[in-house]
Amino acid sequence: MSRIHPTAIIESGAELHPSVEVGPYSIIGPQVKIGEGTKIGSHAVISGDTTIGKGARFFQFCSVGEAPQDLKYRGQPTRTVIGDNTVVREFATLHRGTEEGGGITKVGSRCLLMAYSHVAHDVQIGDGVILGNSSMLAGHVIVEDHVIFGGMSGIHQFTRIGRNAFIGGGSMVGMDVPPFCTASGYRAELAGLNTVGLTRHKFTEDEIRNIKKAYRTLFRMKLGLREALTQVRAELPGDPNVEHMLRFIEGSQRGVTR
Repeated sequence: MSRIHPTAIIESGAELHPSVEVGPYSIIGPQVKIGEGTKIGSHAVISGDTTIGKGARFFQFCSVGEAPQDLKYRGQPTRTVIGDNTVVREFATLHRGTEEGGGITKVGSRCLLMAYSHVAHDVQIGDGVILGNSSMLAGHVIVEDHVIFGGMSGIHQFTRIGRNAFIGGGSMVGMDVPPFCTASGYRAELAGLNTVGLTRHKFTEDEIRNIKKAYRTLFRMKLGLREALTQVRAELPGDPNVEHMLRFIEGSQRGVTR
């Protein structure tokens, strides 16, 4: 029995593993590549130069790989890449990259993009990321691994979100959010560490203790940022999680949420 519904349109040139399922009225474009065990629901549209990994799931009415919402875009060949076991829910939209932004929009493995979420052009998302309902990532946003976005949160262009961070529902984020932190609010501010997320991802008590100590020095002691960075490095030398946090802050172009 065919795994492709007779009303689905698979355009010539598309490459689908024999195990891929495609539901009624879905459209798969000619440059699309879909890996083993992936399931496409009804009325989904996957277009452009889009590569999808194994075991992914796309629900009805999602749109993946369409042209970016960028007035400078003139049809240049750009891409969308989605990893293994990622789930894209109803009415979610993912747009391919732009030439100026590196040419690729990328979503990692084991991600969950809930209903009506939006991933704009040139966004880079790591593994294990969750986008709540109607959350929106503007162009060029970078999201590290295991970040959770509450529903209806919005992230400004070029903003970075560090790994294991948590963004509260309805938050508007315009500056970088450091790794391991929680940020929330209409103009988001830091609201402590994401200790629940750290525990769930098997961080040890010592690791969490060091991250907490670094957080207090960086964001609660009212030191200048350079002074705080120097002090944390002196107090917690060699801790890889702390060093990742410090390097993330030092690499900020938009400023850091505090």
